[in-house]
Amino acid sequence: ELEKMASRQISSTQKQTPSPTAHKQMKESTGTHHCSDCGKSFTTQGNLQQHQSIHTGEKAFLCSECGRCFNRQSHLKQHQRIHTGEKPYHCSDCGKSFTQQNNLRKHQLIHTGEKPYQCSECGKRFTQQNNLRQHQLIHTGEKPFYCSDCGSSFTQQINFRTHQLIHSGEKPFLCSDCGKSFNQQSGLHQHQRIHTGEKPFHCSECGRSFNNQSNLQKHQRIHTGEKPYYCSDCEKCFRHSHTLKEHCCIKNNDT
Repeated sequence: ELEKMASRQISSTQKQTPSPTAHKQMKESTGTHHCSDCGKSFTTQGNLQQHQSIHTGEKAFLCSECGRCFNRQSHLKQHQRIHTGEKPYHCSDCGKSFTQQNNLRKHQLIHTGEKPYQCSECGKRFTQQNNLRQHQLIHTGEKPFYCSDCGSSFTQQINFRTHQLIHSGEKPFLCSDCGKSFNQQSGLHQHQRIHTGEKPFHCSECGRSFNNQSNLQKHQRIHTGEKPYYCSDCEKCFRHSHTLKEHCCIKNNDT
């Protein structure tokens, strides 16, 4: 009886253990799929084919709205939110919505106060990596944005674009009250205070208010006694540049 039981166990084990040929076939069917271009491996043929579009440049997923093509369907879906206006990722702190989860994560750093990107030169920290890169140009002195009209260089692209408006004469920021145009949004905001009467800059000495910081700084010279404008001929000093100009004109007329 014991011999029969042992025989049945051996027979059962032989049935459960695959043959070397079957084991090889199983490995081939579940094994990794390798990219012949870069050697990267994938668990499924579908993932490999999706990856290979990077090398072939194939972009099989077409946006029916604007005709732009993508190599992944997920990238197409993400892009289509521009047209649909869909913003499925919501900030639980302030309610702001985003088209991409990555942008939501970046935004949430504002609420957490986390600044994971640190400058190795001065230790200053930033919430976003591109802000760190932009900051590092201060240390390197690099100004990659070059104006072909006048040769001026800039560390930031936004400053470069603003500068180019000087050459083009374009003034895209329009005052809805009087129709005056400005080449910078900050100039428009400052101008609009004329219409609103807003004077957000206050003198701590006398309480007087001004609609721009420049006028406040000029006013404060009354209290500080500062006279930064200097006549090289008679060494007389003035609080304002226009007063120095008037002084120089009088001197020139006298001579």
